[in-house]
Amino acid sequence: MKTYLVTGGAGFIGSNFVLYMLKKYDAIKLINIDSLTYAGNLENLKEVEGHPNYTFVQTDIRDEKKISELFENNDIDYVVNFAAESHVDRSIENPSVFVETNVNGTLNLLNVAKKYWTIGEDQYKPGKKYIQVSTDEVYGSLGDTGYFTESTPLDPHSPYSASKASGDLMVKAYADTYKFPVNITRCSNNYGPYQFPEKLIPLVINNCLNKESLPVYGDGLNIRDWLYVEDHCKAIDMVINDGKQGEVYNIGGHNERTNIDIIKTIIKHLNEKVDASITEDLITYVKDRKGHDRRYGIDPQKISDALGWLPDTAFEEGIIKTIDWYLENREWTQNITSGEYKDYYTNMYK
Repeated sequence: MKTYLVTGGAGFIGSNFVLYMLKKYDAIKLINIDSLTYAGNLENLKEVEGHPNYTFVQTDIRDEKKISELFENNDIDYVVNFAAESHVDRSIENPSVFVETNVNGTLNLLNVAKKYWTIGEDQYKPGKKYIQVSTDEVYGSLGDTGYFTESTPLDPHSPYSASKASGDLMVKAYADTYKFPVNITRCSNNYGPYQFPEKLIPLVINNCLNKESLPVYGDGLNIRDWLYVEDHCKAIDMVINDGKQGEVYNIGGHNERTNIDIIKTIIKHLNEKVDASITEDLITYVKDRKGHDRRYGIDPQKISDALGWLPDTAFEEGIIKTIDWYLENREWTQNITSGEYKDYYTNMYK
């Protein structure tokens, strides 16, 4: 029975990964650690909280003592690191928090895993692997044409993306220096259930339902490549099992959309299915974000050719599934959109 240590598994992508893996595999053990900051929510994992092969531990990836105890008491085969501060606007306000988690936390995980997996100089127990879950934002911004590939130079433009690039480079350094068994995945913008509503899609849904303004940075024509979260989980599972030692794999959906198109798509669906008074009149253009990248687009050819991965969910299908999930789970949103978030972050999104 393989044992997975999943970090940040109460967050958006992490919790979807936990649910995906426990549905797919009967004979695995999964340990989920999360510090339960504002974006970590155990409500995401209610359906597996009693699962015999699942354990949750509240801790921080920077806590060397606690992480070491987990390795001491469990024969961990895979570390899958989702844990990260990930909101660009927050990183602009407080970059040091992002360095602490995304760089120092990553380094701590690498050091502890290396210690417990080492059997000789540059030799490790068979079958062990560290997976760094990263982002296309480390590549910077694209022009009107072209795509990010695994060989695209890193050129981050925000404190968030710089901290993720730094963490990635530390992982690469361990692979190059110590021959440590790693893979790095870099995904495009994810969407789907359980995303904290400071990010674009759940924020727009929530604000529409509450008849609140929909803030649009600049001209709204910034382009992102959208990937349904379950397709991302499928890709990570394939990289864990079959990814080549030390390789980077880009995971994208070839679903490029402008921010304003995303917003208008959500408005249209809610207008037709929920409330005809939800209209584009809610859109409010605001001052553009500092260092706002114009376009992201991922070329997923490498993971497709090497591992046979392709996204299963077309955007036209996935966005409706996502909107309907938030409509059916309004209590979930209400439970986490109170207090500090409601007062301070309503007008922010990635």
